[in-house]
Amino acid sequence: MSKICIIGAGITGVTSAYALAKLGHQVTVIERHLKPAMETSFANGGQLSACNSEVWNQISTIRKGMKWMGKSDAPLLLNPSFSMHKYSWLYQFVSHIKDYEANTIETVKLALDARYRLFDVAEQEGIDFDLVKKGILHFFHNDADFQKAQKVNELLCKGGLVRHAVSPAEMKSIEPALKGDYVGGFYTPDDATGDIHKFTNGLAKVSEKYGVEYLFGTDVTDIQLHGNSLQDGGVTLMIKPSDDAFEQFEAHPIEADAVLICGGVNSYQLAEKLGDRVNIYPVKGYSITVNLEAEPHPENAPWVSLLDESAKIVASRLGDNRFRVAGTAEFNGYNRDIRADRVFPLLQWTRQNFYLDACSSVPWSGLRPMTPNLMPRVEQGKHPRVFYNTGHGHLGWTLSMATAELISQSMHQKLDA
Repeated sequence: MSKICIIGAGITGVTSAYALAKLGHQVTVIERHLKPAMETSFANGGQLSACNSEVWNQISTIRKGMKWMGKSDAPLLLNPSFSMHKYSWLYQFVSHIKDYEANTIETVKLALDARYRLFDVAEQEGIDFDLVKKGILHFFHNDADFQKAQKVNELLCKGGLVRHAVSPAEMKSIEPALKGDYVGGFYTPDDATGDIHKFTNGLAKVSEKYGVEYLFGTDVTDIQLHGNSLQDGGVTLMIKPSDDAFEQFEAHPIEADAVLICGGVNSYQLAEKLGDRVNIYPVKGYSITVNLEAEPHPENAPWVSLLDESAKIVASRLGDNRFRVAGTAEFNGYNRDIRADRVFPLLQWTRQNFYLDACSSVPWSGLRPMTPNLMPRVEQGKHPRVFYNTGHGHLGWTLSMATAELISQSMHQKLDA
């Protein structure tokens, strides 16, 4: 079997490591942080949401972005300052509007496969990650949005999703904690929620039983590719301690038969070094994690996961004591600053829709690795020993188990043919 180095220990890196190790490969995961899932996989919306598989490539998205430009609390915020990377990405985004339906259907199918695999692995390996299987309720505040959503629902169901319309009364029956006024919604009973950080760390520990080695606090400074085929050569990775490292060591090379890039938003730069173009742009999202122990009435927090179409906000229950609210999309480069004016809409939304104070909450921001067509890059690079599993955008956790299986099977067949 082959020796494979994976760069990145987020959800895609760890699921890929697990899948490759189960196939018998010797896997080393290199991660600059001291634990898995410390960036985009740290505090996302918590949804395993096949129901959120609609890609964003529509004229309406562009219109909303232009309308909201300059509005600091808008769900979608574009910094208009010039960046070749940003504007080339936006140009390609527009060029993929024609692929909207096909890519949405393909994403649904991937999400459904991933959901089945994740539930199966979590049960087999005994991973505790605050899983709640109560479905996801997508709700609407006005009739125009609800009518447009009917067409989206038909497309999602065409991809195999089980999802149906519900009345305002049925919505309150599904989730009694809701207190707002709604015109209707759609309910996906088989979707679920949980803590991505806990799941990724749990799966990383499990993967060590299958021989996966993790090099935490480690940076890759150079990747050298040898030979031009799978029959000769290999890969040399130069590593050194990262800024997070507790222990120092001498920079040195490690050898492998292949490298798998699971570097999230950093995949763009890594791919350039390897002679590939993987056009991933960082789209910032925010979340708050509400401490329910500090709430006067914690019973007012919902258990069913929610998605608000107009606000572009999702919410998930994480065990007895936490409630996660997440959303917004900010095109502002690699800036990770947590802005109060972007966090405030999440607090306001929580108070508007539930009888909660949300006075004790922890804000977070993360950079989603978005491709222009919102489809993950799961493929071999120009060099036969380079592979990618990256660019999952807002559906990293939702799609991760499926794309890990796809890339591991592809690498297994090509490397050990």
